[in-house]
Amino acid sequence: MKTLKKQWLEILSTYQYVLCFCFLGGRRNQWLRNCTVWKHLIDYFPIKLVKTAELPPDRNYVLASHPHGVVAVGSICNFATEGTGCSQLFPGLRFSVAMLNCLLYMPGHREYFLSCGTCSVNRQSLDYVLSQPQLGRAVVIVVGGANEALYAVPGEHCLTLRNRKGFVRLALRHGASLVPVYSFGENDIFRVKVFAPDSWQRLFQVTIKRLLSFSPCIFWGHGLFSAKSWGLVPLARPITTVVGHPIPVPQCPQPTEEQVDHYHTLYMKALEQLFEEHKESCGLPASTHLTFI
Repeated sequence: MKTLKKQWLEILSTYQYVLCFCFLGGRRNQWLRNCTVWKHLIDYFPIKLVKTAELPPDRNYVLASHPHGVVAVGSICNFATEGTGCSQLFPGLRFSVAMLNCLLYMPGHREYFLSCGTCSVNRQSLDYVLSQPQLGRAVVIVVGGANEALYAVPGEHCLTLRNRKGFVRLALRHGASLVPVYSFGENDIFRVKVFAPDSWQRLFQVTIKRLLSFSPCIFWGHGLFSAKSWGLVPLARPITTVVGHPIPVPQCPQPTEEQVDHYHTLYMKALEQLFEEHKESCGLPASTHLTFI
């Protein structure tokens, strides 16, 4: 059983992450990546990182992470911190989690995440990371982005992926292997209000997303001092992030649409296979399947 002190450290660590992600908005700092606060946050859910294949450091990688959920806690905790031991599981790799530009414009928010080794998700930043002479660079992109937050409903697995192909173009330009990543439980840590597709509320959300690149979704967990009240503390639900097998990709400085479509199709099949192979061990019924939109 956890002591009362340990429980409060976990709750406060989780609460500060949510507040920083939503409202706050250095460079990579190894001390911050190893900071105890991340360990408490990870223990709260808890979060686990599962390796299914070797990722040799003699090449570069584009890890496409799903789903976004509300605050992408699985992607950030696993790859922007050492809380789950990513550098021990994948020795020689240097991970960079890509984030929206708007999240890196805000003072405080910018330093908080850049210190963990994140980078902008724009093309120039990603090209720069993957064009470094030293191999072993691994860019982590939460492909579904803000749009997917609108579908972060507990028990559902709806991914914005069918028309998201920029990450495949990036991999082709640099010859970086594509790696599917899925965080089981990411959608279960908050309750989300879902509006009908033809409602004015959904139209408002989509419009704001197009203008500002983030979705104003309505979500809630429980209160800071009581599990029976509403608040921004996430629900303590296990999150298991599974890293799949790499898909080799040739280097094509100017990939054709046919090449992009080919590797995008291969990627979707690999992601679906990863989900099917691990869903039951992560507590999902056999009847659960991915939905691509």
